[in-house]
Amino acid sequence: MIKQKLGVLGLLLLLLVGGCADKETPSAEQETLTIENSGVELPIADVPQRAVTLNQHVTEVMLALGLEDHMVGTAYLDDEILPEYQAAYEKIDVLADAYPSKEVFLGADPDFAYAGWASAFKEDSLGTQEELLAQGIIPYLHQSSTIVGPKLDDIFTDIDNIGKIFGVEDRSAKLISDMKSQIEEIKQTIPASDEKKRVFVFDSGDTSALTVGQNFLNELITIAGGENIFSDLEKNWGQVNWEEVVERNPEIIVIIDYGDTTVDQKIDFLNSVSMLADTTAIQDQHFVVVPLSAAAEGVRIPMALETLVEGFYHPSN
Repeated sequence: MIKQKLGVLGLLLLLLVGGCADKETPSAEQETLTIENSGVELPIADVPQRAVTLNQHVTEVMLALGLEDHMVGTAYLDDEILPEYQAAYEKIDVLADAYPSKEVFLGADPDFAYAGWASAFKEDSLGTQEELLAQGIIPYLHQSSTIVGPKLDDIFTDIDNIGKIFGVEDRSAKLISDMKSQIEEIKQTIPASDEKKRVFVFDSGDTSALTVGQNFLNELITIAGGENIFSDLEKNWGQVNWEEVVERNPEIIVIIDYGDTTVDQKIDFLNSVSMLADTTAIQDQHFVVVPLSAAAEGVRIPMALETLVEGFYHPSN
């Protein structure tokens, strides 16, 4: 009888151990996360340990998620990193002021490359996504910066994807929730009005102007109670001539601040364009300055919206 009981107990133990083993060792198919990114399937078998970020807004996404220990390099700042991320940023090697060479990039031995703009993953830059995959490097392209007409939810999807890839979904969920809460708070400060303020975004140019068509600033301008006068452009950024600007008569000019040309120089230039002299924005000297780091699809969405709202309704000039 005792032998029979021991035999049954042994059988039960074998079944239990076998069952536990099955649960603790999922198949490779179960372990691998696949994310479709700009038409390319990215198989994520393990959490990346040697990431390189290639543009400021995606660098700040990583830092906002507390992933600096997973980063071995960064590149291409537009301006200063947000103060709250500065200490973490200083621990990471800066590979180049702009995009690094292939040699420098590969010298960091990355297993993950995170680009903010499609220009990073070109054959004459760091290589296409397919080429990088073939070298064992997962190349994630920030989709909300590359698709035409992105919405805020597209930016949140990018943040959510990075959270999944690095196994920090709780952090990405909290970051997204916090950003949404800040946006809602800012919305409450926008004066009610039936009339939309006509807004022209000036990035750069002389004989013509580079302006915003469908990128996410278009949505932020709308949320802030404005109307992007070139929202009918079927691209995120586009060139327009000064005659078109005059015809649409902006009330506000949003200036994108970056590079060697200062905001004051851009304002002086706009004031020097004779045909703009009679536009409402120039007559009123109504300019709003947005740094490029806040004009890119990253964690600075609430900051960009707050800047627009403050500038639209409480101009300092």
